[in-house]
Amino acid sequence: MSLVELIAQADERGLAASGLACLDRCVPLLGSDDEVLRPLWASLAGGDAWGDWEQRVTKVRGELGAGDAWGEGGATGLGSGGGSVEDEAALLARRMLAAVPGERSARALREWADACSVAALRIHRLLDPVGKGSEEGGSSVTARREGRTEGMSPLVAAELRRQVTVLELLAGHGANGVRQALDVSTEGRRVLRAVVSRRARGLSREA
Repeated sequence: MSLVELIAQADERGLAASGLACLDRCVPLLGSDDEVLRPLWASLAGGDAWGDWEQRVTKVRGELGAGDAWGEGGATGLGSGGGSVEDEAALLARRMLAAVPGERSARALREWADACSVAALRIHRLLDPVGKGSEEGGSSVTARREGRTEGMSPLVAAELRRQVTVLELLAGHGANGVRQALDVSTEGRRVLRAVVSRRARGLSREA
């Protein structure tokens, strides 16, 4: 199935894990500790229908000072934030964080997971030095999510695979798949952190 189809069929826990994994991989753009989202992962792994999700969302957002960074346009308001590529990528990550839904409804979580999927793919497209300029605008991201993957840049291709893998793990294993989904996300975070570091070194040399 395509990524769009997997999101459409996912249950609440799968949707929450999907959005959380996208956000977790983009933590390097937030200037936050790698473990900042661990309480939310722990909530999803619980056997009590992740009943403490709302409380943990409130706590994490408070610790990070996440305000209403989603901006006008709601969950689809993922356009350019202006400034440098790094600034735009960071803005997309902050919007994902600000929009974490406290309510455990399928509608709210599906909207968030879908928007996080788009944002994470756009972030990886923006930061991919190999594929720079090869994928333009939101239309290319839409095509990738629908299964048209020809000519994808390496960083975007890897992110798409991770998004699909997380949803498949949760669909197949439920709460027991959360640990594996976290491992997938941790790997992706390390990759993105290395990309961000390389870009920072390159900008420093240019200055």
